[in-house]
Amino acid sequence: MATTSILDKLKRNKINDLLEKGQRFDGRAFDEHRPLTIETGVIPHANGSARVRLGDTEVVTGIKIQPDRPFPDMGDKGIFICTAEILPLAHPTAEPGPPGEDVIELARVVDRGIRESGMIDVSQLVLEKNKSVIAIFADNSVIDHDGNLFDACSYASTAAILTCKIPKWEMQDEVPTLVEGQTSDPPITTIPVSVTMARIGDHILVDPNSDEWTCMDARITITTNSDGNVCALQKGGNNGFTPEQIMKCLETSRTIGAEIRKKLEQVRQGS
Repeated sequence: MATTSILDKLKRNKINDLLEKGQRFDGRAFDEHRPLTIETGVIPHANGSARVRLGDTEVVTGIKIQPDRPFPDMGDKGIFICTAEILPLAHPTAEPGPPGEDVIELARVVDRGIRESGMIDVSQLVLEKNKSVIAIFADNSVIDHDGNLFDACSYASTAAILTCKIPKWEMQDEVPTLVEGQTSDPPITTIPVSVTMARIGDHILVDPNSDEWTCMDARITITTNSDGNVCALQKGGNNGFTPEQIMKCLETSRTIGAEIRKKLEQVRQGS
């Protein structure tokens, strides 16, 4: 434990020294995200899927679509649920078993960004009001963890949703019955993009890698829709941001979000 603490302190000092010189540990600009690649159709038997590599962070997302009971107070809307897990092989600290607080937060942040953007018009996923609706589940599996799982999982979930196919069901004797061979595209209204930034000292860094993640004083994840409007925000860490830093993060999220969104639009067009 003492050795780890000393190494972490030395690493933090090195990162801080570089930041004061206007440099990052991996050579990126402060407002530069890591290389992003998106593949779709990586799980043949899923309704949709995507693999995202954000630097050395890698996530695979599968989409499962099925009829379900609507929530009691939302009988005229379909269901969207996002889950997440960090596989034990992804990182030395990852362990099998029930999800910890960090994994629960990961799933909720990704879920909220997509849900609050209104990406999926869930009103079009109703088979019979108050009785049966279509449920879309996005299951994220982290297979390599090198920091910023929020954005990697969000991009993978969004890409998988954009390219998924919804089977057709018809109500017969009040039971949803699958119509073989018929599918449709999801009712997409916008493309949400999350951008996570870390504050280390007075410096704001886009897409922190694992070294920067362990050294940060605070973090913020901001999700914008296709119009550049903020639809979700999550702050984490033990410290905060000044109003000026928050405004800078908002502008950065719009700029980087527009860049990432172009990649997601290309994925959608190629599906």
